[in-house]
Amino acid sequence: MARVKGAMMTRKRRNRVLKLAKGYWGAKSKHFKMANEQVMKSLTYAYTGRRLKKRDFRQLWITRISAACKLNGMNYSTFMNGLKKAGVAINRKMLAEMAVNDKAAFTQLTEMAKAQLA
Repeated sequence: MARVKGAMMTRKRRNRVLKLAKGYWGAKSKHFKMANEQVMKSLTYAYTGRRLKKRDFRQLWITRISAACKLNGMNYSTFMNGLKKAGVAINRKMLAEMAVNDKAAFTQLTEMAKAQLA
C-alpha cells in the first residue's frame, strides 16, 4: 500500500489561515505560527463581538425610548408597563425608531400608556 503524505492538506490549511491573516501587521500576516495564533484570537473577538452587538443595540434603543418618554412626562419603566397593560406588542427597536422619526405616533403611545395606568 502506498505511503500517504499530508503535504497537500497541510499547505491547504496553512494557506487558509494565512488568507484570514491578510492585512495583519508584521510577521502576523507572513509566518504561519504567529498568523495562526492571531487568527484564533481574532475569531474569538469576532464571536464575542457578535453577542455584544445585541446588548449594545438594545441599550441604545432603551436610551432613545427613555429620552422620548421624558419629553412626554413619564419614565421608561412606567411607559413599558402601560404599553404591556394596553396590549401593545411593539418591540424596542421599532419603539426607538418611532421615538426618533415619528414623534406624533410616539406621543399617542405615551398617552395610551398613561390612560392604562390611570
